[in-house]
Amino acid sequence: MQRSVQAGRQGLTEAQYDELLDFVDSDKFTTREKVALTYTSAVMWNAEIADESLWQKLKQHFTIPELVELGFFVALTLGQQRWIKTLGIHHGEVLADTTAGLAPRANPGAD
Repeated sequence: MQRSVQAGRQGLTEAQYDELLDFVDSDKFTTREKVALTYTSAVMWNAEIADESLWQKLKQHFTIPELVELGFFVALTLGQQRWIKTLGIHHGEVLADTTAGLAPRANPGAD
């Protein structure tokens, strides 16, 4: 099952999804995709990895407008997910009749 309708339309495979957390060592992602995922990690988890080396790699693969769009999308998505969690909306409560929606809770009984 494809986890994201849009990602599936753009070509994300289940094999890539399975290796997403280990993208650095994966052979399922292109260099450009790995650089974008590293940028995503910097925005979401650790801004300190956005060093000069990363910026050089980013500029080799993306234009400034593309970097702005990617960074904005990552930040917007992260904010949306945190907002949904704040509202207490869980998997299956929204878009339940589709393959899209929220990821299942890791601990369904713990709220």
